[in-house]
Amino acid sequence: MEAATPFRHRSFPLSIHAGKGALDELRGEVDRTKAKRAFVVCGKSVAHKTDLIARVKANLGDKFAGVFDGVKVSSPLPSVLDGAAAAREAGADLIVAVGGGSAMVTARAIIILLAEKGDIHEICTQYPPGVAPVSPKLMAPKIPNILVLTTPSTAMTRAGTAVMDTESHHRLELFDPKTRPSAMIWDDDALLTAPADLYLSTAASALSGILASAASPRTNPLALADLLHALRLSLESLPLIRTDPNNTTARINLVAASFLSNRALDGMRGRAFGIISSLGHVIDTLYTNLSHGDSSSLTTAWGMRFNLEQTSAGLARLAQALGVGNGLPDQEAAKRAPDFIEDFYRRLGMPVRLRDAGIPRQDIERIAHDAMGDFYLHQNAR
Repeated sequence: MEAATPFRHRSFPLSIHAGKGALDELRGEVDRTKAKRAFVVCGKSVAHKTDLIARVKANLGDKFAGVFDGVKVSSPLPSVLDGAAAAREAGADLIVAVGGGSAMVTARAIIILLAEKGDIHEICTQYPPGVAPVSPKLMAPKIPNILVLTTPSTAMTRAGTAVMDTESHHRLELFDPKTRPSAMIWDDDALLTAPADLYLSTAASALSGILASAASPRTNPLALADLLHALRLSLESLPLIRTDPNNTTARINLVAASFLSNRALDGMRGRAFGIISSLGHVIDTLYTNLSHGDSSSLTTAWGMRFNLEQTSAGLARLAQALGVGNGLPDQEAAKRAPDFIEDFYRRLGMPVRLRDAGIPRQDIERIAHDAMGDFYLHQNAR
């Protein structure tokens, strides 16, 4: 048994409505915030290829203030600025984000830009040479937001937001806990609007975070309980998205796994595998043909191998949870965890080598260079 260490646990007010007809609870949650002008943020696929916006509009009734359907993958800055202008013109006092991670991130960025003064390049996380990153405190009051999910995104309850600067191709990171949602809707029919490949990709990306957190040397009993259950839900449900894509139980379980992972991270100090996130963010930004899930399957096992010596006890714990480390010394068990993970992603049909994803060898230096400017690299064990 590992020695007990001091830990913290942090939580925040949040309502979750899940299952058939959960979207019907949206108006009640808006009423609880006292908002009068609920502005919807989504992408064009959600707006024009599903009935979700019509359902949301009908539910909101006289509180529906309009819709911005210009959300784009990776939340590029021009679309975020357009969304902020539209929300400002509509007099929005609440944002309803409908969709996946990009909708959630864009919505949070819009909320910040509505409230804060100064250019986004001035209020984002700064990287002074030779010292730790500095995230400016964004103190202005923020309007609330509610999420209607279509995918199991790890962005759902984050305090951080990352917008892609289309000129530099670097992420502009904003941090404000006041932008966490007041409520989330996990509606069966809404979750079924996402194509199976997209759903699989998003859940596979969430799995990367679950795995890395479960292997962290600095976990605690509360966080680990969330992570181990999230791991079980993910391993059971991810293959079902391939074999039974309309399985609503599997889809909600994967959303629950992502939520549990986020909740666990709120109760943990620091990360041990920041290199996984940093490399993944760069691959996401540079190769728009690859999905978030692809960037996770490419980096997770290798990031763990890179940190193996520094994190062998945590990786051995993870190997036991995966059923491949029982009875083995920590060092040997630790090696089994990334092997299992690589094989699991491969069996899902996802890339696990750069060559699998069509990334040429000559790009490695650029990927490494850009990863050095990512916030999470400062939270790596090695």
